Amino acid sequence: MNATKPSKTKTSFYRRIYVAYLIDKGINPVPAIIDTTGMPRRTAQDTICALQELGIEVEFIGGTRNGYYQLKDWGAVYKGWIKNNLQHIKDVLEYP
Repeated sequence: MNATKPSKTKTSFYRRIYVAYLIDKGINPVPAIIDTTGMPRRTAQDTICALQELGIEVEFIGGTRNGYYQLKDWGAVYKGWIKNNLQHIKDVLEYP
């Protein structure tokens, strides 16, 4: 196992696909993402906005107080890989 700290590129990619996975699983309002990951609100919001850079399409449904995100298209990301490597992704990101 490589004991070096993962690169910012790797952690950014993992964070994005993990948030997409959570949205797809119904953990989709920002407060629920924050509760699940422990990430700051701004990080969660920025991560959701950055999903489009990976070709992942999300849509915001509802109002500002009761809105949530819905995943529309995974783009080139293979959801099965995320599911099969979920613990590794969480370990790299140091998420519970």
